[in-house]
Amino acid sequence: MSDQQTAPPVRAYGGDGTWASTEVRPYKEDGTIFKAVTRQNLFDTPELACQWRYFEVGPGGHSTLERHEHVHAVMVVRGEGRVLVGDAIYPLELHDLVYIPSLTWHQFRAGDDEPLGFLCLVNHERDRPQLPDAEALTHLREDEEIGAFIRC
Repeated sequence: MSDQQTAPPVRAYGGDGTWASTEVRPYKEDGTIFKAVTRQNLFDTPELACQWRYFEVGPGGHSTLERHEHVHAVMVVRGEGRVLVGDAIYPLELHDLVYIPSLTWHQFRAGDDEPLGFLCLVNHERDRPQLPDAEALTHLREDEEIGAFIRC
């Protein structure tokens, strides 16, 4: 049974990055490198063929440096931060949209003073994240700005 089938049809926003009847879960359980990140599955149903999730990166935190075969569509709904998408780093502000193409390295970082919260839309059925190997990290770090930005 999907999360959506057990959730009430309307879940009120709590004003603090949470929704009623929605579990705040660990970002990942596989031990990859990240700091101060949680996730909530807002809509997770095969009938939509997608999953709509909310991630929150705590102050000074970051998501895992990774890539996937599936794409991401992201909207910032809380705070500010920065994101690596491919070979560029972009500032993020409230309501900014981020498109992450297939097999593109990406990592989100919150500022030091407030959380960065974003909605993320992905395929319901999708591949597992790929982490960078030594060769990929060497290539990414050839760009000084990216080398200083990434955490892994």
